[in-house]
Amino acid sequence: MTPSNETVPAPSVQPVAQNYVKIIAAIMTFGSLAWSADLYRDVGLVILLEQYLSGMLGLALTLVFLRYPMVRKSERTSIPWYDKIIALVAFLTGAYVAVLFEELTDRMIDGAADTVVVSAIFIVLSLEGLRRTTGYALIIIVGVFLFYAMVGHLVPGDLQTREVKVGMFTAYLGLDSSSLLGLPMVVGTTIVITFVFFGQLLLHSGGAAFFNDLSLALMGRYRGGSAKIAITASSLFGSISGVAVSNIVATGIVTIPMMKKAGFSPRLAASVEAVASTGGQLMPPVMGAVAFLMADFLELPYQSIVIAALVPAILYYVALFIQADLEAAKNGIDRVEEHLIPKFWDVMKAGWVFVFPFAALIYALFWLNWRAETAALLASGVVLVLGLFIGYKGQKMNLNHVWRSFSDTGNSVLDVLMIVAGAGFIIGTLQVTGLGFAFTLFIVEAGGDNLFLLLLIAAVLCIVLGMGMPTVGVYILLAILIAPSLVEVGVTPLAAHMFILYLGMMSLITPPVAVAAFFAASIAKAPPMATGWTCMRFGWTAYIVPFLFVFSPSLLLQGTLGDLIVDVSSAIAGVWLVSAGMIGYFARPMDLLGRAAFLTAGVLLLIPSELGYWVAWTDWIGWIMGALVVLWDISAARKQRAAA
Repeated sequence: MTPSNETVPAPSVQPVAQNYVKIIAAIMTFGSLAWSADLYRDVGLVILLEQYLSGMLGLALTLVFLRYPMVRKSERTSIPWYDKIIALVAFLTGAYVAVLFEELTDRMIDGAADTVVVSAIFIVLSLEGLRRTTGYALIIIVGVFLFYAMVGHLVPGDLQTREVKVGMFTAYLGLDSSSLLGLPMVVGTTIVITFVFFGQLLLHSGGAAFFNDLSLALMGRYRGGSAKIAITASSLFGSISGVAVSNIVATGIVTIPMMKKAGFSPRLAASVEAVASTGGQLMPPVMGAVAFLMADFLELPYQSIVIAALVPAILYYVALFIQADLEAAKNGIDRVEEHLIPKFWDVMKAGWVFVFPFAALIYALFWLNWRAETAALLASGVVLVLGLFIGYKGQKMNLNHVWRSFSDTGNSVLDVLMIVAGAGFIIGTLQVTGLGFAFTLFIVEAGGDNLFLLLLIAAVLCIVLGMGMPTVGVYILLAILIAPSLVEVGVTPLAAHMFILYLGMMSLITPPVAVAAFFAASIAKAPPMATGWTCMRFGWTAYIVPFLFVFSPSLLLQGTLGDLIVDVSSAIAGVWLVSAGMIGYFARPMDLLGRAAFLTAGVLLLIPSELGYWVAWTDWIGWIMGALVVLWDISAARKQRAAA
């Protein structure tokens, strides 16, 4: 993961205040790395997990109120007195809870005044921090749940909840390990921070530049090479980044102008980058932080999540490459200019060592079965050594780069930590009131006995609830609200969580609040809303693939090898044919009849195998029809060239 904020640009403050902010951010990063490396125990400190979490939350809230102004998106040139006071209160509250946590929890059941007060401070400051860093979307959702907790016992019918006392509810939300100091905060302050640190070191050591150059060397010589470079670079970098906007910043500032220069329209160039950057969060082995969250939610090994994500990610990027190639052919866009393409072996000679951090990461995760944060520490150590002593193209890291990696990491995770705090409030509310079970039952009854209808309802809810939020926050929210209802009707837990991840992620490129699309459009100087609609067309597979793997478990590598080969080959062929039909080009420009034929053949191949015995017939018809329309189109194209 890399420095990012999904919705708010990083505000600037006075130089003196900036130094304090950097120091606090670096301390927070070091605190997380020390916890992941178990250094506290090594020096004789025995710290409870909740003590660590409350201390980290106190530091994060302190930074939020020092960095982010009350009026969002405004420029901060100085820190007003009230934000200094709030930051101090946040720091002292975190320290108080960290030191006295055991005593506070003993008194929490009795509703002691100090437990209610410190919890109320944590709740209010976390909600305000959430508003300042990410906007109003998630805070409105959290507010609705908190309000419902107070009145839910008065609601008749299936959505009625248990009555809770205000004081006890407040103490529970702020101090219980099933709420604010629960699983989302654990992941945010350990796994997320260590992977952000890994990404920062990669950025400052030249590793990110190596991946960009490698993409250029691999794809620059092919038709529509500029778009394929964007797709390759974004998939590589996005897996580490985990945040679409960060990915667009890191790669799009190079690839979008390159695509425009090659002949892609600004709208299409922005769409290619936005969709490719968004999909990076699906790309194994890292998948941002979501894979680790999913592993914790499902209580499965991390390896199981990555293996299951492999085929859907391949389908996603195969579709992007196919469409980029066909768009280039349709519009006569050739390869990148030769003088701009570095030689592959020159790139590898200068940067091949940056393969080692990923090899170390994968080895630690898959073979040594290390915790995710410990594996990320190992990979970070490898990057640090490479950056300090080797670098890329002669550019080595220095101590200033290392310091910036620490401080930038702390500052760049603030939005994620505020999001996981909000998610913790939702989880706590669902558990203490019983609303989670009631909400699951309500969605299941809305879908009736029709699984496909329930999936459609869930898909719409995933996209709507995810609008305006980073993927980590989207996934946590949907894993709490939507996934249980899918599991309740028989969808396997892994397929249910992959389903919500895909559809929730697509909120980033789906109008009217398509954050990733709008950000890429600003770089390309393209119309934002039109770019959003183009993103939907270019990323259409991500709307379809989740339905496929719910009905075809083999696409999640669950099933026999024979099923896997048949289903994956049919899915890839179907994606290719549908993409050609949507773009209107395969070997030549198509008329309406040709597009309809390609679309029909592709759809027949994409029908999931588990829907019924009759699907075998649709597959055969799709294969035969697909072969015929492809041969027909190629033959017609040859005749046109011969006539010309």
